[in-house]
Amino acid sequence: MRYLRSGPRRRQPDESAVSRGKTIGLRSGEIADRNIRVILEAIRRHGPLTRMELGQHSGLTGPGITNILRRLGDEGLVTSHRRSGAGSGATATEFALRPDGAFSIGVRVRQSRGEAVLIDLSGQVRDRQYFPLVPTARVPSILSATQTMMGRHAGLPIIGMGIGSNDWTSQESDELDAASIVVRSHVENECTASLLAERTIGAPAPEGGLAMIIIDEDVQAGFLVRGVPYSGMHGRAGSIGEMLTGPDNVQLNTVVGFGALRALVSDDEFKCLIAGEEASSPQLTQWIRDAASHLLDPIIAIAGFIAPSTIMIGGDLPRGAIEALIHQLSVERRDTSKRPFLTPWISPMKPASFSGGGVALGAALLPFLNTLLPPVSA
Repeated sequence: MRYLRSGPRRRQPDESAVSRGKTIGLRSGEIADRNIRVILEAIRRHGPLTRMELGQHSGLTGPGITNILRRLGDEGLVTSHRRSGAGSGATATEFALRPDGAFSIGVRVRQSRGEAVLIDLSGQVRDRQYFPLVPTARVPSILSATQTMMGRHAGLPIIGMGIGSNDWTSQESDELDAASIVVRSHVENECTASLLAERTIGAPAPEGGLAMIIIDEDVQAGFLVRGVPYSGMHGRAGSIGEMLTGPDNVQLNTVVGFGALRALVSDDEFKCLIAGEEASSPQLTQWIRDAASHLLDPIIAIAGFIAPSTIMIGGDLPRGAIEALIHQLSVERRDTSKRPFLTPWISPMKPASFSGGGVALGAALLPFLNTLLPPVSA
C-alpha cells in the first residue's frame, strides 16, 4: 500500500521478548509504519472507535491519530460516521474497518490436495475452493485454482497470496511469484498459519500461550508463546509425528495420521471425513481409541514442558470426530492401567476454531501481517 514507507516485511528470525518490545534504533518511517499498523489493528479488533478510544488502545497522541486516520481513509481501509451520545445529545466521529479495502488469498498445500480461500480485511472468507494437486507440479495446480478464483472476483484489491505448507521450497516460491499476477507470496508452515488464524481472527490468545495439533497425513504441533509463534531450531519445534508413543512404542504418524484412518474405514467414509462431513462407524471409533492412546504422550509432554493455557486440535476431520477424540483423550488420561500416574497438569483441550485447522485462513492473513497489520513479532 502506498502509505507504508518501509514496505512489506518478510518473516524475521525469532527474537527475545526484550528485543521485540524495543523501538530504539527504528527510523522515522518505520515508526510511522508501526503506528499505522497498530491503529488499523485496534480498529479491526475493537472498532468502531473514536479518536479518544483509539488513543486509549494505542497510546498515541491525538494529532498523530488524526494523521493516521486520514491516510487510512485515503487508502479506503477505514470509514467514519457520527456516533450519537447516550441521552446527552453529544456526538463524536467513530472509525470502522472497511472490509472491502483489501483482500488476500491463502492456500493450504498438501501433497495431493489443496484449499484456497479469498478473505477480506476483516478476515471473512469470501470464496473457498478445494482442488487436486499434482505432487510433481504443485505450482501450476495452485496457479490454475487461484487464477480461476480471481477471475470470479475481478477488480478486487488483492494485495498478496499466502502459502501454508510444511514442505514448500524456495524454488516453488520463485516459480509461483514469476507466474502469478499477485504481487508476491508469503510462506509459513501449517501449524504456524493455523495459530495466526486463531490469534488474529479467533478468540484472543489466552495468557500462557496456545498449542495447536494438526492431524493430516502426518501429525504436527505448533506453539504460540506471548502471542508469537515459536518454531525452534531449524523450524523443528512441533515435529511430534516422529515420536514413539503409546504402550506399544510406535511412531505417532503411523497410528494417528490419515494413513491409519484410511486403512480402517471404507474409501467412501474416508472421503466424507476429510471433506468435513460427519460420519459414524465402529472403524472410526476404533481409530479414535487408538489415536487417543498414542496422542496422549505428546500432549503430556507439551503440557509438562510448555504449559499452554489451551491445546487445540484441528485438521480436515469434522468437528464431531475431533470432539470425540478429545473426549477419549480425557478417558485415557484417567486410565492408570496404561500409565501408572495421573496427569492433572494437562491443559484444557478443544477443537480448532476453523475448518481445516484454519491453515488456509492463516495463510491468507500473511500478506496482511506483512503489509497492513502488526507483524507476528510485534
